[in-house]
Amino acid sequence: MAVCTKALDKVVFSLRLIRNLQLQNERFLSSSLPRLAAGSDSQQPPRFTPPPKPVIIDKTQTVTSQRKFLSPEFIPPRQRTDPAKFSMERKDMVRRRKVLDIPEFYVGSILAVTMADPDASGKTNRFVGICVQRGGKGLGATFILRNIIDNQGVEICYELYSPRIQQIEVLKLEKRLDDNLMYLRDALPEYSTVDPSMKPVPFSPTGEVPVNKLKVKMRPKPWSKRWERPKFNIQGIRFDLSLTPEQMEHAQKWAQPWVQYDMLKEYDTSSLEEKIHTEVQQEMSK
Repeated sequence: MAVCTKALDKVVFSLRLIRNLQLQNERFLSSSLPRLAAGSDSQQPPRFTPPPKPVIIDKTQTVTSQRKFLSPEFIPPRQRTDPAKFSMERKDMVRRRKVLDIPEFYVGSILAVTMADPDASGKTNRFVGICVQRGGKGLGATFILRNIIDNQGVEICYELYSPRIQQIEVLKLEKRLDDNLMYLRDALPEYSTVDPSMKPVPFSPTGEVPVNKLKVKMRPKPWSKRWERPKFNIQGIRFDLSLTPEQMEHAQKWAQPWVQYDMLKEYDTSSLEEKIHTEVQQEMSK
């Protein structure tokens, strides 16, 4: 009888032990399941995304402007001209631009032009100066650079599409208050002096071109032209430092107020510019 009691006690003890283990497992599972359910999304590994392709920037190439710019020599003058002539010239101009990179520049910009020169030591000649004038149409387009070298004013007129030009660099892209700066001949020398070893100034290829609102001081008269007269409409000269009020009043006698009412001088080239710009872009992309 005692042996049966001991065996029964062992069986009961084993059953209690198994029951306690079951209860502990149930408590553990009941407490861990909500945590797993709540953190299941955050603990999942993120989906693999490939790295972006590297952007390779070629610093040896010049920055091309993203502005809608059409060089002024592409617009034919308003007179009796042959459209076929200018159409043939545009094709030659595009062919030249595919060989020579002609950048965007304006009157007032500082340029460096490298030109073939058989008489130079290195067979090339590089001149740095400020653009004071742009003229001509079609293949006859020209621009003038001015600089002060050894206290002497030097001006060189370049043919824009000349085969002797090897490179045109824009060292500083900007505009001036006037479309013609030939009056710098009569201004103080510091306004025409440019460092020949000047480094290019970075500029934004988008947005507006900066306008230099500098007004120059003139030398004492006589000048090459009477710049104070209204027909020149000069904005970049400090006339108050060079002329008296009486001289300025006398210059107004040559004013021509009726010119602003001359409708024949109005030349709207907006549609023509749009057409030529599209044609040039298509030819350059071929």
